[in-house]
Amino acid sequence: MNRNEMLAKLELTKLWDFIIIGGGATGIGCAIEAASRGYKTLLLEQSDFAKG
Repeated sequence: MNRNEMLAKLELTKLWDFIIIGGGATGIGCAIEAASRGYKTLLLEQSDFAKG
């Protein structure tokens, strides 16, 4: 899935179980754990790539 497809999917989903701000190690870990348990999870990161 490319960036434009991901953004289009975000616009369709209005309700999230978890919204995680920050794509560092802890944020990614939380997002993976929540998503693997079936929760609708949104991870927000300032830049295109996580930094730490």
